[in-house]
Amino acid sequence: MATSAVSRRAALLSLGSLVVLSIGAVRRATAQTVRFRDIRVDVWRLRGSDGDQTADWVEEDLPRDLGKALAPYMAPAERNGATLLARIDNLDLGGAGGARGSGGLVDSIEGVLIVSGPRGGLAAQTPLRAIASYQESAVDQALFEDAYHGRVAALAVAFAGSAPRRLGI
Repeated sequence: MATSAVSRRAALLSLGSLVVLSIGAVRRATAQTVRFRDIRVDVWRLRGSDGDQTADWVEEDLPRDLGKALAPYMAPAERNGATLLARIDNLDLGGAGGARGSGGLVDSIEGVLIVSGPRGGLAAQTPLRAIASYQESAVDQALFEDAYHGRVAALAVAFAGSAPRRLGI
């Protein structure tokens, strides 16, 4: 009888220590979640290939959209926070791609998400490509600049929305 009591105690102690270790592992994993103190956008390559107006729109819209998508991971006051640089390499206001059979246009944006540590060291580089579909309308002919800006804004939202998943957070 003494042996079974010792075995039960040993089993309960083992189970208790397993629970304590599991809670500690969860806390450590949560503590290692990246926190961003700043988001920057580099459109230098885009400016050379697609022109100043398109690059200006991306430079205006993307930081705001990334800030919204990464809001749970933002800590601007944290000195040890990482910096996220979104380098946009290519933007294509595409031709007919048949977005889900709708006959719409398929636009795409390609770039790299670069995470750097608090001292500027490179922590990660993640390529990202996002697409958005666009349905043309008769108004686009007269207001083509507004239509293009809307398409670029939709691509910025798509790019930002894909960022957390691609960064693994």
